[in-house]
Amino acid sequence: MTEMNGVDQVTLRRRKTGLTARDAGKSAGGVTLYAPQTGDGAVYLVDEEGKRIHSWKLPVRPGRDAVLLKNGNLGFNGSSQTSKPPYTIWPLWRGGAFYEVDRDSKVVWSFNDDTHHHDARWLDNGNLLYGAAHPLPADIKARIRGGVDRTGSPEGLTYSDVVREVDRSGKIVWQWKLWEHLEPEDYPVEPVFDRTHWPMINGLDVTRDGLVLMSLRTTSGVIAVDRVSGKVKWRIGNDIVAQQHTPVEMANGNILIFDNGNIRPGLSSHFSRVIEVNPLTGKIEWQYTDPMPPAFFSPYMGGAQRLWNGNTFITESAFGRLFEVTPEGETVWEFLIPEFAPYPEPSIQHYVAGEHNSVFRAHRYRREDVPWL
Repeated sequence: MTEMNGVDQVTLRRRKTGLTARDAGKSAGGVTLYAPQTGDGAVYLVDEEGKRIHSWKLPVRPGRDAVLLKNGNLGFNGSSQTSKPPYTIWPLWRGGAFYEVDRDSKVVWSFNDDTHHHDARWLDNGNLLYGAAHPLPADIKARIRGGVDRTGSPEGLTYSDVVREVDRSGKIVWQWKLWEHLEPEDYPVEPVFDRTHWPMINGLDVTRDGLVLMSLRTTSGVIAVDRVSGKVKWRIGNDIVAQQHTPVEMANGNILIFDNGNIRPGLSSHFSRVIEVNPLTGKIEWQYTDPMPPAFFSPYMGGAQRLWNGNTFITESAFGRLFEVTPEGETVWEFLIPEFAPYPEPSIQHYVAGEHNSVFRAHRYRREDVPWL
């Protein structure tokens, strides 16, 4: 514990952690899975009362999150220890070390791609969908607009994104190179970001129609890509979202998005929200903000999940706060992650100083969907 004169100097930890609120009659119940970003590879499952009921230990710390697979195993997106940083802050969000383990943490499958960063999806067919970094061709780099010209790459390169799907043998079965399909002039970098990585795909999902959803962090927006043609079928632009994460298609075809809100045009105070957007009309059909908006804010990471009873489970990532709200916006369950630690990589500690209880994204499951419990 970091203390001075007997007082814990970690502000978040001085506040109550663990389960802080629960309305059993209105909560969907179920179990919650999370993987602390600054942990040593530990993944935890807690029940409705916030009690730890299972844990796993993986070989590396999370690159991003962990999920429960339909076969009962754990899919883990780990931080590769062999990845060479293409730019300074890369270790903060690199992944690349994927593991599937059983309930006893025994590895049953693994795959490594040192170019992977941010999100990934474990598909029902056993394949893995993920984003990777690749140097931009010089002619494309010259066309990027907005942002700050402050390349953190030793070679002065700007990076972009490739989305790949690999099968269980590690063979690439589908690949999409962003710069071959997006015009830089149509996707300017937001003023708060530099142009080291354009546009930084930080979230992925696949719709029932097979479109690949991609969240574009530094340009603010969500696009849906047709696998066959590679073309963008629709786009939710920066007039609706601000530096968002984790778009997910819901049963009604709308898209649920964690809208971070580092900067929004015309607003001087920062706050996050969760929005449900009709992708064909651009209309926001539902949203959640805190009654005092700045009280809910994650400047980076974040996630949202529509639950089986209509409630929404939200990950306020930067502050390790997991909570559930009703359609009316009433908070009915809240849990503050109690595990704190500094990021282990010295090269990025000046970006994220101090001790953190952050997670990329947490997940809620029905108890009956985890039969081995």
